[in-house]
Amino acid sequence: MYRIRFHGRGGQGMKTASRILGSALFSTGFEVQDAPRYGAERRGAPIFAYVRASRAPIDERGVIQRPDLVLVADDSLIPVPAAGVLAGIDAHGLLLIRSAEPAERWRERLNAAARVIVLPITEPLLDRAALPQVGATCAGAAARLLGVVPAEALAAGIEAELGGLGARVVERNLAEAMAAYQAMAPLAGAVSEDGEIAATDYHPPDWVDLPFETARVSAPAIHAALTSELVDTGLWRSLRPEIDYDLCKGCWWVCSSLCPDGAIHVENGRPVIDYDHCKGCLVCLAVCPPHAISAHTEAVTPCAESS
Repeated sequence: MYRIRFHGRGGQGMKTASRILGSALFSTGFEVQDAPRYGAERRGAPIFAYVRASRAPIDERGVIQRPDLVLVADDSLIPVPAAGVLAGIDAHGLLLIRSAEPAERWRERLNAAARVIVLPITEPLLDRAALPQVGATCAGAAARLLGVVPAEALAAGIEAELGGLGARVVERNLAEAMAAYQAMAPLAGAVSEDGEIAATDYHPPDWVDLPFETARVSAPAIHAALTSELVDTGLWRSLRPEIDYDLCKGCWWVCSSLCPDGAIHVENGRPVIDYDHCKGCLVCLAVCPPHAISAHTEAVTPCAESS
């Protein structure tokens, strides 16, 4: 069975990628599962989608824990724990990163057991917040790496999933998918099927055992403050709101009250943004009366260079 995961940000087309690849595999004679998994359902938030394909009926369910292929559409997700890009991948797996950085640098940074290759980005990265639609590109690359999807099946998958959007959309996505398909030609068939996962091979998570307590002590405090303080949700951000204090009129009760995550507090009568927890939804920008808040592309450092 082939097990594939697509990782990207909301708006980049990872659900589309899984559906195109799933349709292409189905037309080739495979039994197929494909499904997306969302976190925060907003543009820019981490998302992944997965595909299983087998010549026999598929009895597995749920998120793929041991992938044969992981395709990363946005390399800024790699250091984000919530994205889970490297989860479960081992020496059998193949990690394909869509990046302007060379594969050698990613191998050095990650020191992963899996084989690491890169799908080069040729256009300049002027704005990471643009989140280009790359679902067809990712599907085309994955199809070639599997080595079992002919070009005509890939084209049929694109037509099946995107045909309702019009001929121009199909034509553009087909061109992008075929370009990635050809770019991966030297590695055609590099992804191999893994066997069935037996129940005896199951390894339970590292659970934290807690002693039993009465409900009054251990029940979740749903009305308590700061229960998520240690979760750095600011890592989800692709756009960063910034306050121009020369324009700010001190009407902090507007932005601080309407921030859905409570990420704006007040110091000396001025609003201050908590960037550890600001998710970049930009509600504050929309409601600021004097237009003192503007949006800027978040500076991204994919990984620290290894020493």
